[in-house]
Amino acid sequence: MKQLIKSTAEMGPLAIFLIFYFNGDISTAIPPFITATIIALPFLFLIEKKIPVFALASALFVIIFGSLTIYLDNETFFKMKPTALYLITSIILIVSLYFKKKLLKNLLNQSIQMSDAGWEVCTKIWSSFFIFLAVLNELIWRTQSTDFWVNFKVFGVFILIFLFTIAQLPLINHYSPKSNRSEGNDHSL
Repeated sequence: MKQLIKSTAEMGPLAIFLIFYFNGDISTAIPPFITATIIALPFLFLIEKKIPVFALASALFVIIFGSLTIYLDNETFFKMKPTALYLITSIILIVSLYFKKKLLKNLLNQSIQMSDAGWEVCTKIWSSFFIFLAVLNELIWRTQSTDFWVNFKVFGVFILIFLFTIAQLPLINHYSPKSNRSEGNDHSL
């Protein structure tokens, strides 16, 4: 039951956005999306006893950029939201390495076990991937229709993240505690 509530809280706002978008346009979809995002946060808190950092950041971006879009009647702000979120995520990951903090390790350590060297490599790779997503988002919203951008943002980005995550399995295996090479500073990947 908890997993169902968590999944609904995570995916519900997006589903509401899509329902309103495909039955109207982006301007009619943003207010219910903001509302659903705000409503979902307490449910995530009830399930996890905290609000996940990425969910909170994403909610803040939805609220800020969605509100700017509504107030200024300009969908450009909403289309720039993913770019800003991806770039800030990338910067935070790189800065965390500079300060010798393994932010990605702290977020994923319960589900993925790697040496510190592995987490450093993984953080650099994910930071680069978020920059790639930011550039790709900019290219698509600036050159394609809103319908194309919405489909890319919802479905295309999901597929890209899924494939990118699968592509990280050799790196995770290489730096896993079971690997003899995981304790060294082997950055050959």
